[in-house]
Amino acid sequence: MTTTLAAPPQPARQTTSVWVLFAVSFSHLLNDLMQSLLPAVYPLLAQLYALDFTQIGLITLVNQLTASLLQPVVGLYTDKYPKPYSLPIAMGFTLFGLLILSVADSFPILLAAAALIGVGSSIFHPESSRVARMASGGKLGFAQSLFQVGGNLGTAIGPLMAAFIIIPRGQGSVAWYAGVALTAIAVLYAVSTWYAGQHRRAGAKPVPQAASTLSRNTLIGAFAVIAVLLTSKYVYMSSMTSFYAFFLIEKFGLDAASAQLGLFVFLGASAAGTFLGGPIGDRVGRKVVIWVSILGPLPFTLMLPYVGLELAIVLTALIGFILSSAFAAIVVYGQELMPGRVGMVAGMIFGFAFGIGALGAATLGIVADRTSIIFVFQICAFLPAAGLLTALLPDTGKS
Repeated sequence: MTTTLAAPPQPARQTTSVWVLFAVSFSHLLNDLMQSLLPAVYPLLAQLYALDFTQIGLITLVNQLTASLLQPVVGLYTDKYPKPYSLPIAMGFTLFGLLILSVADSFPILLAAAALIGVGSSIFHPESSRVARMASGGKLGFAQSLFQVGGNLGTAIGPLMAAFIIIPRGQGSVAWYAGVALTAIAVLYAVSTWYAGQHRRAGAKPVPQAASTLSRNTLIGAFAVIAVLLTSKYVYMSSMTSFYAFFLIEKFGLDAASAQLGLFVFLGASAAGTFLGGPIGDRVGRKVVIWVSILGPLPFTLMLPYVGLELAIVLTALIGFILSSAFAAIVVYGQELMPGRVGMVAGMIFGFAFGIGALGAATLGIVADRTSIIFVFQICAFLPAAGLLTALLPDTGKS
């Protein structure tokens, strides 16, 4: 559906649509579960096709670049021309990507599958984030956290499914997850119908775009700081999601399935941190949450490469929990900086996060091939120190 609305209805004028929030969070769970299957099967693909760390990093790069480059474009376009039914269409791209992944027999076809999965993500995230904001009833941090925690739970479940289903049964079992994609399409069709209804009802009363009260230079500086903070967070996250299983295998001699359980600990803790970060930001301010989340893991990341297995798992959980609490706060803070560009800001932040994570994975893969996977975690340990730059973020009056 095409309309000339300048912006979606403002959440403060609505009551909280709980079923929509849970539906879009559940869809995010299913989407990111399927997205996370790709890195979760890296050890299997590496064994089947003799992939090195550079090739693993390139698969992540292709996946995350397609998942990132389109997001700001999608968000900017749908700020002006909402497309509610783009949500189930996005899931269709992911479905086809998984089916190709299940039969891929060469590195180029693996890259094609990764690209399709990424395209689905690039359409899904800015539009579903917009829906969460529309349904929030003004509880922006809570809504964004509930939306995000669905994705984190899905990302955490992916390695478990890889460990217990895909790795024992082989690459072809990836096709079984077509049922997950079809379920997500059905749920998103219902969400899209609600979304379209909101715009039909608002069509007679267009809501003008709100303008930022900050100067252009202040906004540029603020988003530059946000970019550095996201770089710190997502390069470290990428080191964990792409290479942590290999780290556990190399340092402690674990098998692939056991290493996936270690990754699950990180991702499960990340889901818990994501859920708490938004509501806490509603109460104490976004900047406080960003401070603690980015800088807080530093002592634990510095210790991780040097400790035994048991303590490493404990540190992994702490790092995941603290580091993940910032994202909802960053998204809402960015939208408060530019209140008339909700979709564009969400797409830009999601897109930059995915893109920088992809570049980080590709770079870290090259470093790992030339040095060691343990050295990668030793140098990544310093990334959370970038959290000190949070002091440079301007006050929005709400943060």
